[in-house]
Amino acid sequence: MKRLFDLLLASIATIILALPLLIVALMVRFTSPGPILYWSDRVGRGNRIFKMPKFRTMQIGTPAVATHLLQNPAQFLTPIGSFLRKSSLDELPQLWSIIANDMSFVGPRPALFNQDDLIVLRTEHGVDQLLPGLTGWAQINGRDDLPIPQKVQLDVAYLKQRSLMLDIKIIFLTFLKVVRRDGITH
Repeated sequence: MKRLFDLLLASIATIILALPLLIVALMVRFTSPGPILYWSDRVGRGNRIFKMPKFRTMQIGTPAVATHLLQNPAQFLTPIGSFLRKSSLDELPQLWSIIANDMSFVGPRPALFNQDDLIVLRTEHGVDQLLPGLTGWAQINGRDDLPIPQKVQLDVAYLKQRSLMLDIKIIFLTFLKVVRRDGITH
């Protein structure tokens, strides 16, 4: 049921968002050199690495680490990078990952390939058996502000309580968070 829900919603969203996707792609292209998309190595179900697309918000040559680990993340942002991140428009290409079954709409956010502490904790608690999500329970309960152990606790809570109704609630609350720009640091 979840897979069917993801496919249906991703297909509808792709059609509705086709024009905004094109506009953002053009904005990225004309405001900084380099590719429009950044393909990030992420950890998926069963700790399998997959390529997750995002609109590029950082300059070419930025270290491949979580943004909060950069000394001065703002120095690496493209001219529209901050806007794309704060509006979460940089996440829209992940609709492809949902269609490709690398991700779901709701699940734990996919860890970077080098976030060993997060990967180990999720594996210890069985969270690695979930498809990562475009959004998740941790996203609506703190996003960038959460320390890793607390993120994993929220991922475990989602693992134990997951249902279609909870997914719909998380998607709705994510929409509210994005509109309000809650919990976004960069």
